[in-house]
Amino acid sequence: MNEPNRRILVTGAKGFIGKTLCIRLAECPDTTVISFTRDSDVTTLRDIIANVDAVIHLAGENRPSDDSAFMAVNHGLTATICDAILHENTTNGRKVPIVLASSTQASSDNAYGKSKRAAEHAVKALADATGIPATIFRLPGVFGKWCKPNYNSVVATFCHNITRGLPVQINNPDTSLTLVYVDDVVTELLAAIDTTTAGYATANVAPEYTITLGDLARQINTYEAGRDLLNIGRVGTGLQRALYATYVSYLPSDRFVYDIPQHADDRGVFVEVLKTADSGQFSFFSAAPGITRGGHYHHTKTEKFMVIRGDALFRFRHIVTDERVEIRTSGVKSQIVETIPGWSHDITNVGNEELLVMLWANEVFDRDLPDTIYSKV
Repeated sequence: MNEPNRRILVTGAKGFIGKTLCIRLAECPDTTVISFTRDSDVTTLRDIIANVDAVIHLAGENRPSDDSAFMAVNHGLTATICDAILHENTTNGRKVPIVLASSTQASSDNAYGKSKRAAEHAVKALADATGIPATIFRLPGVFGKWCKPNYNSVVATFCHNITRGLPVQINNPDTSLTLVYVDDVVTELLAAIDTTTAGYATANVAPEYTITLGDLARQINTYEAGRDLLNIGRVGTGLQRALYATYVSYLPSDRFVYDIPQHADDRGVFVEVLKTADSGQFSFFSAAPGITRGGHYHHTKTEKFMVIRGDALFRFRHIVTDERVEIRTSGVKSQIVETIPGWSHDITNVGNEELLVMLWANEVFDRDLPDTIYSKV
């Protein structure tokens, strides 16, 4: 086995972004993570930096009891790191790249903003003097799993409270937020440490998302309600993908599982599993040996059936020409059987064990407009 050949120092390793970053780095087979936390000794930084290939500086002070701590930590620690990198460059000729996670608030004149701006100046001065690659990210609000609620992320607070049935406080629902997702942040940080461009540079995380406080709360409440309604929104891309993953990550462990209704009769069970916004719904049903289910046609609705267990006979009849088709399938071979508009269809368990069938329909069932017309095959 090859020994790791890249050593990355991560400050703030136990913080919100740091946790995800360290895990992503640990997934790289050629990388060793050197963690620096609040419990680490600042005086060891020179020795540590003498033995690393890059520094990702995430550590900072967000909510101190005394405003003076902003400058002491945000600028002071950064200056110490820069001095150690400069010493390594002067002593051994090594140019150790540094990536600084700053904040969009660095443009503000409050104590926090001034301290972040001072940290940026320290990094820029290092890069200008030595040509060492230095990248600064001014991050807006970052959200994602493992962020501390009731601290400095409204997304974390909303997700934590809503998943626990606690109220959320919104002073102005029209307040606009600019957000980036933690996994996108980490991807950009990892790319930045691989840069070979000498000197100072700024970088942004893409994509950035904009949402109001009111819409944020409504969206997370929609995820919560969807567990009872069996609904799921468009959570496969963009903000919805990231926000839904964040919401789920705040579920207490006793809510990892939830019940869904099961409809049973003499034929077996029918269970609606999930209803999508515009891509239909997923269900499954069972049938005892010899039982036939179905016996209807649709004008527009289409379905996909897959037998998971047992042996099934699908029968089709064209409601105009009376043409007939039979298809046998079983759980032994994975096959999809389509139902076709204008063809009456049913399914019979022709085996000796319970039949179990997965079903997708291209539209959510509407009891007022079911598009399901009884018609024997």
